[in-house]
Amino acid sequence: MRYPDDILSGGSPHHRARPVSRDLTATTGLVVEEVTTGWVGAVTRVEKSGGMHVVVLEDRLGRTRTFPLGPGFWVDGQPVRLVPAVRSAPQPPARTASGSRAVVGARARIARASRIFVEGKHDAELVEKIWGDDLRVEGVVVELLEGVDHLAEALTDYAPSREARAGVLVDHLVPGSKEQRLVAEVARHHDPQTVLIVGHPYVDVWQSVRPQRLGLDSWPTVPRSVEWKRGVLAHLGWPDRTQADVAQGWARILGTVTTYADVEPALLGRVEELIDFVTATPPGDRS
Repeated sequence: MRYPDDILSGGSPHHRARPVSRDLTATTGLVVEEVTTGWVGAVTRVEKSGGMHVVVLEDRLGRTRTFPLGPGFWVDGQPVRLVPAVRSAPQPPARTASGSRAVVGARARIARASRIFVEGKHDAELVEKIWGDDLRVEGVVVELLEGVDHLAEALTDYAPSREARAGVLVDHLVPGSKEQRLVAEVARHHDPQTVLIVGHPYVDVWQSVRPQRLGLDSWPTVPRSVEWKRGVLAHLGWPDRTQADVAQGWARILGTVTTYADVEPALLGRVEELIDFVTATPPGDRS
């Protein structure tokens, strides 16, 4: 019998091109069939064994088998060549909350003689939230003044020197303020190479947090007859009657801060200035 066409020719209905395998990443959960054994299972993991990649497949009964990664699998009736996932590109260096490059695995440095002084607990907590990692790497301790009125006494007790510098952060340091007059008087008695006093313009460190983090366009104006913090809490509709209410209110405000971007530049710049000052190499010690 003569066939109407050459059965060996590409156009013959008796000749079909073999399907070509395509590369497919062996992702977890992908269901495949290993053609040699007929094993059907979901990819649970890909690992190296004996210098080669293997894939572990788990069937519907929870049994597992391991096969070499590569050709010899089917997915949805089509041949595939299983390949390992491409490693992601190296991640950029992690950053601390202050935006500095994180020092991975770094231990806290032994405390320096130099110190940073802040007015109160809330100031210290905000500094810790943003710059805590940096300060530990640098070995800088933050101490509380419990109010700028105690600055002169604190510096006298501390006795700053070229090797033990004092950086001071003051609230509401604006021309004509009580704080400005106190700072000017204290500064007269200390060498500017051993003591640096800087400040931000805000009534309280609360105000250095961007108001948008609290859903405000700006911080409220509080009448002089009302304690500022309680006035802010009342404006926000939060409890404001007790000191515990104030503490809870600050905790909520501080909770909105995660990085330097949540804080006003007028505070950021001053704290960075203080860190640079207290970590600078003392004159004559360049080793």
